[in-house]
Amino acid sequence: MARPRTTLTVLRTERLSPHMVRVHFLASGLAVGASTDSYVKLIFPSDGAEVLRTYTLRSVDRSSDQVAIDFVYHGDEGIAGPWAAQAAPGATIDVYGPGGAYAPRAEADWHLLAGDDSALPAIAAALESMPATAAGIAFVEVTGPEDELPVTKPDGVELTWLHRGDRAPGEALAEAVRAAVWREGQVQVFIHGEAHAVMHDLRRYIRREREVPAEWAASISGYWRRGRTEEGFREWKADLATRESAPTSS
Repeated sequence: MARPRTTLTVLRTERLSPHMVRVHFLASGLAVGASTDSYVKLIFPSDGAEVLRTYTLRSVDRSSDQVAIDFVYHGDEGIAGPWAAQAAPGATIDVYGPGGAYAPRAEADWHLLAGDDSALPAIAAALESMPATAAGIAFVEVTGPEDELPVTKPDGVELTWLHRGDRAPGEALAEAVRAAVWREGQVQVFIHGEAHAVMHDLRRYIRREREVPAEWAASISGYWRRGRTEEGFREWKADLATRESAPTSS
């Protein structure tokens, strides 16, 4: 089955922080579901081919067919960030999707959300969708205090900002999640970010050490891999899945 392809039109842009740009799009025909981690694959032309970059929809306004996407921006680094920083009203870009499968469950006793800059849009959307009575903890790792953004959340969810500074992406996040006091009751987990920290460290911690069943911890994976393009990251992720599924020798 062919993936749906939709054209988005830029309406306006906002510089949210030194390293984050929000682009508002007209998205007529984009069929967005109820997931708070809904994402699209933006299609960029490159040397006669098409390059895909995956981004979460930060907000969706169905009444006006508008969506917003937040882009991490580090100068000329990468493809999508520089494009977003220079996007002008009227510019268009095609996307595949949307996809997505996570949304906070009302029956959870508490929620654990964690991620870096790349996961901030999905974490913020999840927190905004929760009822006022929701409880839990959330960690977001960003470069520094200037990259913290306003987030609407229930009073019962404690949000902690972690400043990466010169440390490797994901180190502070993994440490904070492991050090957090584990609460009683059924937890629902959402953890995304730099793949090594998430998939090698935190997924093992949640699934094996804390023994959270898959149905409550299905949304734990990497959004990107340090030192790799998205194409290289997909290859690394497929290789990791193969190694993890291989039988172990006794």
